[in-house]
Amino acid sequence: MNVDLVQLAGHRGRLQEQPVVDQVTAEVLRGAMETVCFEMATYVSRTATTPILNQSNERNATILDGKGRLAALSVGIPQFMLTSTLPVRFALEYLGVDEFHEGDVFAANDPYHGGGHLPDYNVFAPVFGDDPVTGERRMVLIASIQCHHGDTGGNVPGGYNVTANDIWGEGVRWPVVKVIDLGVERRDVLYAMAANNRLPDYIGDLRAQIGAAQLAADRLGTMIDRYRVDTVEQSVDYMIDYAARRFREEVSAWPDGVYEADAYVDHDPLGNPDIRLHVKITVDGENLTIDYTGSDTRDEIQAWSTYGNTRGYTVGQIASMMDPEIPKNEGFFDQIKLVVPPGCVLNPHSTKPVSAGTHHPGADVGEVIAVAMQDVLPDKAVPQTYKTGIPTIIVGVDPRTGQSFTDHSAEVYAGWCNAGKGMDAWGAQNASFGNLWKATAEINESLFPHVQWSRDYRTDSGGPGQWRGLCGSHYEKEVLTDAKVYTYVVGMKYPMPGICGGQPGEPNKMVIRYGSDDPFPVQHTAEWVPIAAGQRVMYDYGGGGGWGDPLDRDPQAVLDDVLDEYVSVERVERDYGVVLRGSLEHLTLEIDHDATKRLRAARRTA
Repeated sequence: MNVDLVQLAGHRGRLQEQPVVDQVTAEVLRGAMETVCFEMATYVSRTATTPILNQSNERNATILDGKGRLAALSVGIPQFMLTSTLPVRFALEYLGVDEFHEGDVFAANDPYHGGGHLPDYNVFAPVFGDDPVTGERRMVLIASIQCHHGDTGGNVPGGYNVTANDIWGEGVRWPVVKVIDLGVERRDVLYAMAANNRLPDYIGDLRAQIGAAQLAADRLGTMIDRYRVDTVEQSVDYMIDYAARRFREEVSAWPDGVYEADAYVDHDPLGNPDIRLHVKITVDGENLTIDYTGSDTRDEIQAWSTYGNTRGYTVGQIASMMDPEIPKNEGFFDQIKLVVPPGCVLNPHSTKPVSAGTHHPGADVGEVIAVAMQDVLPDKAVPQTYKTGIPTIIVGVDPRTGQSFTDHSAEVYAGWCNAGKGMDAWGAQNASFGNLWKATAEINESLFPHVQWSRDYRTDSGGPGQWRGLCGSHYEKEVLTDAKVYTYVVGMKYPMPGICGGQPGEPNKMVIRYGSDDPFPVQHTAEWVPIAAGQRVMYDYGGGGGWGDPLDRDPQAVLDDVLDEYVSVERVERDYGVVLRGSLEHLTLEIDHDATKRLRAARRTA
């Protein structure tokens, strides 16, 4: 290993002389830590007991150093990048380093101690090594795994009491508790946690996280023993400094200026309309400031994203606009000067309920940043957001078992994906969900009393553009027993936006008791709407926004979209200015190039 002595700024705020590990070793250890993160996440997917984790992959793993700085992470839910680190820092500050022992495991889920919302449980374990000077064991790293759970206790099954009066109405808060003490399970703590959750499989999911954290501690301990404490710590320092430098280089290539935009959420769960997000982005050389001053501050609304959640979504959007090779660690995140005024919808006071706000307005942070930057970074301004509201929660008693069930409707859907410069939108969901995927119909039909009858793309739902947004999907599910439905829907008034002249995608639409004599179209919130056995839930998921002027789209690409049933013949002329002749039924459609040129020229001069 090549080691040089250099003068550098110490992370405790003073200049100091210390050895710096060489780049190759630092990259090797970074790769090792990222592999351990991936292993943690995979461990949960293979051992958890509920579909939201063992099928949907709603988890993310991170590794912090002994000071609480993010060192490495896995591919996972983007906003978890930050909401999985801030609870660890709270534990370090509140408990102190001396309360972290070899063999310990901690758990936390409190939104106002760094988390996103109550369903997101963070489980973390310290990793120790031999101090190279004293020979004593000391904490070097902290392994963390964050997962979304299916219930939080409280008044409403499913973890989403979107009409709660305050945070305490949403469920049980665990700022930080020690679940494993020196390698011994705290049965009293785990029993208390299980007693405050209505899902019998909750404790199985929690144990999956505990096992993942313990596995990571073992793997990282072996790595530390092999490479020595000082090498590992210097490697973390090196990669943090490297990420910071790369971040600043990237920003310095952006045009200097002040860029502002607004985005809106249709309504809160109570029906209060037009929840406003405002951003002012300042690029000044290598410095980047993101200021949310001007965002909604109405006290009566019920749409609140915690600071940690807002920060996570902000970083997720900015990361998508930069070189993906830049490591996502503390050096990357610390370069963003973030201004989020206390009391606005993106940084609420600590009594506010946040179960719905972690989605909206939290996810809409990506939209407002992309809209603000679309004219200066047109090839990178793709909103990393979605327009779902909350999961569609169905509860009842399964006639096959006689047991209560809570179905989060964790089935495959498609929608909301925006196009980017040079590429039509593709896939089944936007990047804000990371590697999240929804359970297959066959699996969920075996777990819950329902049948899925429809899952198909919605023709004409993708936003027109030079590059087309992804089509949304049409979804129908029949319940096989009397039940109740609880959900919150947005994206009906403000669908996914177009970028750089592209058109927005089609909006969401949801109907409970669809096709019956008594349908219930969801206006904003469905609060335990009854649905009888044999009746259906219908959800038309919205489409993604287009990129660029639709009149610039290649006519052949438009014809291909018609043949693929993404775009209808009726919408071709209206949306794209393309004239077709022939018959779709007989597959004789072809482009009338002369008529198309005349129509597009007339549209451009109109």
